[in-house]
Amino acid sequence: MAYSETNLALGPGEIYSGVFGVTEPADTAINSTPGVGWTSRGGTQDGVNLIVDQKYTALEIDQAVDVVGRRLTSRDIQVETNLAELTLDNLKVALNGGTVEVDEDSDTTSYELDYATSATQPDHSALLIDAFGPASKRRRIIVRKTLSTDKVAFAYTKDKQSVYTVQFSAHYVTSSISPLRIVDDTSA
Repeated sequence: MAYSETNLALGPGEIYSGVFGVTEPADTAINSTPGVGWTSRGGTQDGVNLIVDQKYTALEIDQAVDVVGRRLTSRDIQVETNLAELTLDNLKVALNGGTVEVDEDSDTTSYELDYATSATQPDHSALLIDAFGPASKRRRIIVRKTLSTDKVAFAYTKDKQSVYTVQFSAHYVTSSISPLRIVDDTSA
């Protein structure tokens, strides 16, 4: 079996967030930070995982013992990571909103969950992951419409670093816009 070492990838991914509909960086800017509207979520622990779970439904007929085809009937795209920087801004992203307030008089910053009726209508966000692709060049992954959909956990223990454990799920954008875009740098 032939293989190419240059197609192997290794290294951490950087994760950024922005509001749903944020301007996406041009493909030609793949080797620069994403730009206006994107905020780095800082360090992560145990990587940034992109998961595409596809469900295909079998097409069957009485006249054949074999499945004659399949059709895509469901797709669930998720991004999982542990945000290592325990800022209240990162907690706000992990919990799909809320309010972060800085009180300079008391030298404190506080966070409160959304709790009014609007909490049931969360604001979607966009995620951008900068990582390594083939030939150790940049790969940029944009997940255009997401919500944090699983439990958000953070523990304080004697022998483990505290992190925000988060899982973001992608959602349908429009019939002409894919929920996911991946761009590889292929420059010489």
